[in-house]
Amino acid sequence: MKPGVVFGDDYAALVQNCKDKGFALPAVNVTSTNTINAVMEAAAKNRSDVIIQFSNSGAQFYAGKGMPDEFGAKVLGAVSAARHVHLLAEHYGICAILHTDHANRKLVPWVEALVEESRKNLKREGKPLYTSHMLDLSEEAIDDNLETCARVLKDMAPLGMSLEIELGVTGGEEDGVGSDVDDDFENPALYTQPEDVLKAYDLLTPLGHFSVAASFGNVHGVYKPGNVKLRPEILKHSQDLVMAERGLTGNPLNFVFHGGSGSEKAKIEEAVGYGVFKMNIDTDTQFAFSKAVGEYVNANQDAFKWQVHPETGQPYKKQYDPRAWLRKCEQSMVERLNEAFADLGAQGKTMADS
Repeated sequence: MKPGVVFGDDYAALVQNCKDKGFALPAVNVTSTNTINAVMEAAAKNRSDVIIQFSNSGAQFYAGKGMPDEFGAKVLGAVSAARHVHLLAEHYGICAILHTDHANRKLVPWVEALVEESRKNLKREGKPLYTSHMLDLSEEAIDDNLETCARVLKDMAPLGMSLEIELGVTGGEEDGVGSDVDDDFENPALYTQPEDVLKAYDLLTPLGHFSVAASFGNVHGVYKPGNVKLRPEILKHSQDLVMAERGLTGNPLNFVFHGGSGSEKAKIEEAVGYGVFKMNIDTDTQFAFSKAVGEYVNANQDAFKWQVHPETGQPYKKQYDPRAWLRKCEQSMVERLNEAFADLGAQGKTMADS
């Protein structure tokens, strides 16, 4: 397939390729051109495809926090950022998946507005803006969750778009969406129930392409070792049930691993073996980007006090030029993503030009 943003049959083939070859793609939350470009640079260097995603507040930030219309900023920021990726991804030589992250009940209108933008783009350019969107209705009753997901997927599928749903509550918070971390990790609410997955499979499969963000003890954010107990076998139980009940083989479910930052590499590998094709790593990449700022400022303190040193007359323009320190941030984020591509087994496996 050609480099650029993928959707429809190409996206389905890309997901299946991940599962067939036993690797997954990092899904990176971005907020700016710098973070977007760092993700695409890392993907190109690792000869891998990548998932670029926006939370609602990330999209709002992209449009500008000074925009008075908060909802409008969430929509326009997501549209503007998507166009940035569409314009540049093919020149980086990668296949990019464009996705929006957690949207709870109050954010369903945001997703619907973006679906309408994709509908307009399809008429104008022959392709949707986004590859997929996520609805996180895991705090709702299962039937309410799935009924809303089915309604939205019916609207998306004719445009060549995929839907990500959440079953079971992922602990922690992602830009205002999520739940408290529960110290009782035997709490069944933190683990996706196979029967619910089967219900989702039966309802959504006839409607279009979808994936499941399953909860198997994963938590947004990073916590001290031992405080988060991952149980990837939960994913296997759901795959086994669907295969047994519907006469299928080969891990038919497309699983997503939320809260991947800080996870044990062995648990990541096990989860990928059970059909995970995507892992979110927002917290780690945020830290990598920001850490570089602190290091740069510490190393160039005078440049952030004066434009010209009052005693020596030394100018500091080259040091405080935003391009200098923002590039350090990009490079640090690329370095962390190099590790992610390796951990997920994605290096050298791009579908571009395949």
